[in-house]
Amino acid sequence: MKLRTLVCAAAALLITACSQEPDVVTDADNELRWGNLGEKTVVVNYFAEWCAPCLRELPELNEFNQHKAKDVELIGVSFDPMSNAELTELKQRHGIEFQLALMEPAPKFPFQRPQMLPATYVIKPDGSVKGPLMGEQDLESLENAVSSH
Repeated sequence: MKLRTLVCAAAALLITACSQEPDVVTDADNELRWGNLGEKTVVVNYFAEWCAPCLRELPELNEFNQHKAKDVELIGVSFDPMSNAELTELKQRHGIEFQLALMEPAPKFPFQRPQMLPATYVIKPDGSVKGPLMGEQDLESLENAVSSH
């Protein structure tokens, strides 16, 4: 009986140890793990409400989100710390149509936080990171960044 209990406890421990927390959770209930993207390419755009170029590029990001391939994810990340409720309000206030990274739990990215805005990164399925692409992006520059190797 003790051996059986020990084996069950060890199995439970292994299962728990293998379950990996997501690196990013979005407001669309999407969970991403950088080590397990499959065939997905992820575009990450850092923005702030006080950043005029960031606000000017939002319509282009919305358009990119509407026309992107199925294996591409677009995630916006607030440069400023804010609660998930504040993110929801920000999204509504500025008509953001793409998913935002929740701040609770704190997201983890495979690159350094940018020092200037707007900044966009492209994470390829193999885990390689392109960027930061600095300044305002448009539909063409985003599509080129995703399609280039």
